[in-house]
Amino acid sequence: MSLTGKHIIVGITGGIAAYKTATLVRLLVKGGAEVQVIMTPNAKEFICPVTLSTLSGKPVISEFFTANTGQWNSHVDLGLWADAIVIAPATASTIGKMANGVADNMLVTTYLSAKAPVFVAPAMDLDMMAHPSTTRNINLLRSYGNHIIEPAEGELASHLVGKGRMEEPENIAKVLSEYFEQDKPLKGKKIMITAGPTYERIDPVRFIGNYSTGKMGYAIADEAARRGAEVLLISGPVAIRPESKEVKVIDVESAREMYEECHKHFADCDIAIMTAAVADYAPATVADKKIKREKDEIPQIELVKNPDIAASLGASKRPGQLLVGFALETNDESANALDKLQRKNLDMIVMNSLRDAGAGFGTDTNKITLFKRDTTSRSFPLKSKKEVAADILDEVALLVDTTD
Repeated sequence: MSLTGKHIIVGITGGIAAYKTATLVRLLVKGGAEVQVIMTPNAKEFICPVTLSTLSGKPVISEFFTANTGQWNSHVDLGLWADAIVIAPATASTIGKMANGVADNMLVTTYLSAKAPVFVAPAMDLDMMAHPSTTRNINLLRSYGNHIIEPAEGELASHLVGKGRMEEPENIAKVLSEYFEQDKPLKGKKIMITAGPTYERIDPVRFIGNYSTGKMGYAIADEAARRGAEVLLISGPVAIRPESKEVKVIDVESAREMYEECHKHFADCDIAIMTAAVADYAPATVADKKIKREKDEIPQIELVKNPDIAASLGASKRPGQLLVGFALETNDESANALDKLQRKNLDMIVMNSLRDAGAGFGTDTNKITLFKRDTTSRSFPLKSKKEVAADILDEVALLVDTTD
């Protein structure tokens, strides 16, 4: 079982089967997942939070804020962080609250805020399980897109025998693992991504550069790895690293170094996504010593054109290869992006504008419009760069389907 790099919320409600959830947490962590436990207040009557925080390596969350410090626990942030939520055990009470939007505790509010898949493992007495209200609520959860992990039959806490036993932790962990294995639309694809700025040296201490931080390209690399791709990230000088250990990074400094690495690896790739902010020009000569400030003289720096990496890859692109470019514009955004799309033989271009607040260099958000070769376009509202990465790769997956 491999859950490497997955962020999983384990929700625990007030049922006797809560003791099994300690094993589930251990299995998920052993499989490589990062686990955050959220308990309802009643769940703490059945299993000690200290046990779960020890197994998960994170403090257990139960309340909206920490009583002794006032620290706020954001259900919104948790919902965005999670790759999956599994609620085990899920009592009849919590299932009813989830089905009907009764957000009176931290677990249900996080569930209502989450965009990740949700897995529900019911556990209750057989008559409660068979009650029409429970059946209705479970069917409602299914209709919302939640995954129900059916309870098993056997002896229950009441000593009655029937359906209502929470599925065993090993099987719940297996369900999650198998889900993520299927949720890899880019599995088997090799993706090359460029990110960050390039630095064009003037002398040993100065360079021509730009404000790119690499956040967009790194977010795409992490998301592509999550979706099963083999990812090569060719990165200019940045202060970040990929979250995923599956991303291979090649560090470069100048546009010419990036050009050489891209051409070295492009032929072996199925998809290339060019997010890097590559300098168009570089000094014709690089001084071997620091250029000193002179009293009356202003040094003149002669510039030469750097190679156009995206255009050169577009010229050598083979049938079936996908090439995606980026266009950060300040004016005539759509016209400039469409011109680049055609001129550089791209399959898709991602356009964003510095005139949009929250988009562009250095931010954690972006606002994009995607243009394809068939002249169709799609615009998105301002989102986090992680969400933008997912939107871009959703469109890339659609292009892959049309070329396979």
